[in-house]
Amino acid sequence: MSATVAVALKKVAIYILGDEKKRGKLFVLIGSIAAGFLGLMCLPVAVLSSMGSLEIETPEVDRSMFTDSAFMATLDEDQQSQIAEFQSQGEAIAAVMSAVGLPSETIKAQLIYYSYFDENPLSDFTEYASLFANANDDIALLESINATYGIEIPYDDFMRSYTWTMNATINEYMFTDSTTKNCTDMAAWAENAYISGWGYMNGFIGERNENNRIRYCDNAGLMLGYLNYNPADKTFGNVHEILVYTEQGNIDSMPDVAGIGVFDGSQHGIGFVNIT
Repeated sequence: MSATVAVALKKVAIYILGDEKKRGKLFVLIGSIAAGFLGLMCLPVAVLSSMGSLEIETPEVDRSMFTDSAFMATLDEDQQSQIAEFQSQGEAIAAVMSAVGLPSETIKAQLIYYSYFDENPLSDFTEYASLFANANDDIALLESINATYGIEIPYDDFMRSYTWTMNATINEYMFTDSTTKNCTDMAAWAENAYISGWGYMNGFIGERNENNRIRYCDNAGLMLGYLNYNPADKTFGNVHEILVYTEQGNIDSMPDVAGIGVFDGSQHGIGFVNIT
């Protein structure tokens, strides 16, 4: 992890981590991601522990007592103001990313901005979002951001942080219609699992392993995870415990539609073409 990223991540978290009384609630945010934007904002904190720059002991926490409002009430006026500013910036980025047709890239855009724009804050994110729309891949994107704003974002360093962040949460911006289950979002779910570095483990459907905090699924579990996931409350249900399907034909007759289930006789998967 570069010094640039380390300083940026500290900027986001240090005003909370500096108060021992607030650490318990912060770790709940990281673990559950149930606090929406606050959860995303605090995700980089866990990376800090691997840097050795902050020694943090995980406290005993009464999770049943935690709510967004209760957490905010423990912060002083300056801390609440900083969080409100981050939230406002995040919402503005989400809006312009949706406007350019790339809502699924919102978390990436937010993470880049929070990590690297401390000395060069933006009041308008229109040009920033256009760089995402015009980039063919992440390498080209970071090169264009570096050139446009005169900053330096090392590709490998950023992608490690981004992959960890994406694994820690479920990207709420990837769904085109979170109220129904559909092929397009099934394909996006599969792509998100790949980008986020999910591992393979029997019996898992996308939830995080409590031992190493990595998300896992097995072949059928990739689809069962999507079918059971509720984007509204960000939890996995258990309505679908087994994968029920009807074979429609061979690979030669498969329509060019993203999100169709595939089966080779022993393993399941999700087929997708260009889903962007």
